[in-house]
Amino acid sequence: MASLLDLTQQGDVATVSDDAYLNRTLQLMGPQQLYALWERQAWQSQAIDLERDKEQWAEIPDEEKEDHLWGLSSFFVGEERVTTQFSGLVMAYEDEQEEAFLTTQQVDEARHMQFFDRYYREVFALEEKDISSRLQRVRENVTDAFVTLFDDNLVEEGRRLIENPGDVGAKVDFVTTYHMVIEGVLALTGQHFMLEYYENHDLLPGFVEGFSNIARDEHRHVAYGTWLLQQKTQEDESLKQRVQDKLMELLPVAAGVLVPPGHELGDDYEFFGYTSKEQTEFAFTALTRRLKVIGVGLPVAA
Repeated sequence: MASLLDLTQQGDVATVSDDAYLNRTLQLMGPQQLYALWERQAWQSQAIDLERDKEQWAEIPDEEKEDHLWGLSSFFVGEERVTTQFSGLVMAYEDEQEEAFLTTQQVDEARHMQFFDRYYREVFALEEKDISSRLQRVRENVTDAFVTLFDDNLVEEGRRLIENPGDVGAKVDFVTTYHMVIEGVLALTGQHFMLEYYENHDLLPGFVEGFSNIARDEHRHVAYGTWLLQQKTQEDESLKQRVQDKLMELLPVAAGVLVPPGHELGDDYEFFGYTSKEQTEFAFTALTRRLKVIGVGLPVAA
């Protein structure tokens, strides 16, 4: 089974349904337009009806519950990580329009964390006393690759921006890591297949509503990241290599985040009814499309 990085080296572009939302936003929308879109797309994490979810969850066999819990653990912990590590990018705004949009993204990430915490508390019935305790419990399910990407790479890049918000290279590194890899490769890929599974099986409707809202938010975030990298690499051609180098560093790590328990990177497996090849090709095609919009070529191993 080829990994995501293998596919970038081979140029093996899969064909998947084009995402009309991304086609529109990635090419046309800057921070002010994305801010206005945020106002129109507001939603409330505490208002979604979870009663049917509680009933359905109680009926799911215990052995199947483990897959669902593992699949959602990275999202819950990931939302906490990105919420706490986003301040450096907010500090690095370059005009009032960008400042306004970036603050909306940090609010989004906190709302996503609140939705997952509510779901774990009310539907999965975790009994820990607060969000911190529940996150610590859920962290037992994340992989070593997740820790490397979120606790090491993302934290370090956020620290560099906080120390020097005017460092354009640090800003490009952060956005490549956060918007291209964490959101664009990992989050949107997982959301696509998990939502399709739940919708096809008429399962957990409250979760589908909340997770669909989260996915819509993250399409908007990725649109910003693509716009920012396009602007910066047009201003300074040398930053294209910086984007490629960061992708070359992180794509193998990101590929490991997607591997479920009992498997290793490179194994063939199915998760939520979809093969590892389908997941990898979807992620690669989405990344390729965004890089084309930015004007940066795929990274190639030496």
